[in-house]
Amino acid sequence: MVPTAYYLILSALLFTIGVIGVLVRRNVLIIFMSVEMMLNAVNLTFAALAHHFLDLNGQIFVLMAMVVAAAEVAVGLAIVMTVVWHKDTTNIEDVNLLRG
Repeated sequence: MVPTAYYLILSALLFTIGVIGVLVRRNVLIIFMSVEMMLNAVNLTFAALAHHFLDLNGQIFVLMAMVVAAAEVAVGLAIVMTVVWHKDTTNIEDVNLLRG
């Protein structure tokens, strides 16, 4: 049996890699993948703690986070496709289409 602390350490590492990806990268698709990695790290934490405390509430939160992640991907990719259609780039520094 793997201790819960190992899952929490892995989750923290995944979340840290995701944060670094969001802060460092300028490609919108890479930023979306980093946000998804952060959401999956949170899901791993919820699932590990739900198993540790023998409570199903953590797994319900995992399901909710997966729904939020799916909605984020659908809306985010639609926005990215629209921006690429108008600007022909995925670099976030070259896009000022949404500014008023």
